[in-house]
Amino acid sequence: MQLIHPRVLPVKVAQFYALTKPRVTQLAVFCAVIGMFLASPGIPSLRIVVAATLGIWLLAGAAFAINCLVEREIDARMARTARRPLPRGELSVEEALTFASVIGAAGVAVLYNFVNPLTMWLTFGTFVSYAIVYTILLKPATSQNIVIGGAAGAMPPALGWAAVAGHVPAQAWLLVLIIFLWTPPHFWALALYRTEDFKRSGLPMLPVTHGPLHTRLQVFLYTIALVAATLLPYAIRMSGMIYLVLAVLLGAIYLVYSYRIWRSYTDRLARSAFRYSIVYLALLFAALLVDHYVPL
Repeated sequence: MQLIHPRVLPVKVAQFYALTKPRVTQLAVFCAVIGMFLASPGIPSLRIVVAATLGIWLLAGAAFAINCLVEREIDARMARTARRPLPRGELSVEEALTFASVIGAAGVAVLYNFVNPLTMWLTFGTFVSYAIVYTILLKPATSQNIVIGGAAGAMPPALGWAAVAGHVPAQAWLLVLIIFLWTPPHFWALALYRTEDFKRSGLPMLPVTHGPLHTRLQVFLYTIALVAATLLPYAIRMSGMIYLVLAVLLGAIYLVYSYRIWRSYTDRLARSAFRYSIVYLALLFAALLVDHYVPL
């Protein structure tokens, strides 16, 4: 590998950072941190929170870097992803693989030595599920790739809970279920207004294989299931009225978006729904945190 000139280092750092898909990683780590706080009746150990956040971020970043590496040729055919470092030739395969290996190994070491083995194994299993099972096996093979692969992306709350509590109870798996049900309508909204992009990619995404009408209906049905699942924390007394009110309000807005996608679709609407879905998940988990410390 060529030595990097000092003047290019900040650019290289930005390119490596881009491999980790920072916005997606930040949302995943945020959900993991919420899991850490929900796992403790008080304030969890700052040392555990910092170490777990770092370790989970490193392994998540490694998984996304492997995803970018495997899909570099697909990314080059899509307008949305063509400007990523690998398709543009700004990073080599060797550099990306080395980077993913180093931060992945660092994440494993941090979680094992400074958190606990359970969190390390769960996070490593999530890495394997996303980087290998989803990216290499499922994504190019089935239009249900995002549904099946969503299980890996839904794991952060369980990882955070395991870091603080040392086990993963039903409450943590309920949070995993919420993210699992959130993933299809979130991603399919993007796929709907990027259908031509996905046709060029060769990936069997639902709007390509089953058409937009079927996909729009699936967005609506999954959103109904998602909103119903978000009421379960209150039903099992995991949360109180603050969370319930916010979950109902946020869910009602999401249902309106998904219903309109189904019945009166436009690309502009799908873009708005995609953006709202990110805000929705962040606010929903923030509501859980507020309710945990300010119960009514």
